[in-house]
Amino acid sequence: MGSPVVFIDGDQGTTGLLIQERLRHRTDIRLMTLDAAERKDLRRRAEFINACDIAILCLPDAAAREAVAAIVNPAVRVIDASSAHRTQPDWVYGFPEMAPGQAERIANARRVTNPGCYPTGALGLLGPLVQAGLIPPDYSISIHAVSGYSGRGRAGVEEYEGAGAVNAPSYQVYGLKLAHKHAPEIQKHAGLAERPIFVPAYGAFRQGIVLTVPLAVRLLAPGVDGVALHTALARHYAEAVHVRVLPLHESSAVEHLDPQVLNGTNDMQLSVFHNVDDGQVLLAAVFDNLGKGASGAAVQNLDLMLASQ
Repeated sequence: MGSPVVFIDGDQGTTGLLIQERLRHRTDIRLMTLDAAERKDLRRRAEFINACDIAILCLPDAAAREAVAAIVNPAVRVIDASSAHRTQPDWVYGFPEMAPGQAERIANARRVTNPGCYPTGALGLLGPLVQAGLIPPDYSISIHAVSGYSGRGRAGVEEYEGAGAVNAPSYQVYGLKLAHKHAPEIQKHAGLAERPIFVPAYGAFRQGIVLTVPLAVRLLAPGVDGVALHTALARHYAEAVHVRVLPLHESSAVEHLDPQVLNGTNDMQLSVFHNVDDGQVLLAAVFDNLGKGASGAAVQNLDLMLASQ
């Protein structure tokens, strides 16, 4: 039996290129991509996707749905890096550390939807705490996140690295209609009763994310404070390889968070900062939007699925 065939559909975008880079030298799989002249040929794309064992879709949402619809070979398994299927009940959510048994569900799934970059941080923080009953599902959650400009894909890279880069803004807040497509994904998978207020931003750096969630202790259950929240996160991720919860004694010495500190890795660092006197807590996640937030997560899910082939 030959090595499993992995087809990357959309390998010229920021996520696809990095997935290809991570897989290029592996000998346990056969990597398949389309020639430039064939990338918009629907017939050839259909041929390729039906000839692989696992397809990784790095496409716009509509094209991802189109690619899935073209699958007639029941043996083909899919990892979709777009947001097309992230709230669909018949797709397994590709965040292995999210809940007990999630890695096994991914390993055995036919259809896996890669998490969004921002939701990875938000769910990494909120999911375990809502599951543990420490944050009420009806808490009015607000989330602020700053990403590197590669989060916009090729358009962001062109704006900051192309001919007009000198005019690119140093910082820009967006999503001001409060209707960002990641909000329903966060709500669903965190188990929240209402849509979180999500305010994203881009900075003048290529990649990396800092995401924060403020909490008021008085709105939590009696006895729940920063220490309890930290304890729950540390317990949840105690065996995780790619998620580290910063010990409280280390976070108390932190003066700033660098969004780029984990760039090039598939790791995420979670922190809990608390002001005991004023009853305030800040949850924070730092990770690479192109690593744990995109290509790294896709390869992590691929490895889980390959292990069950």
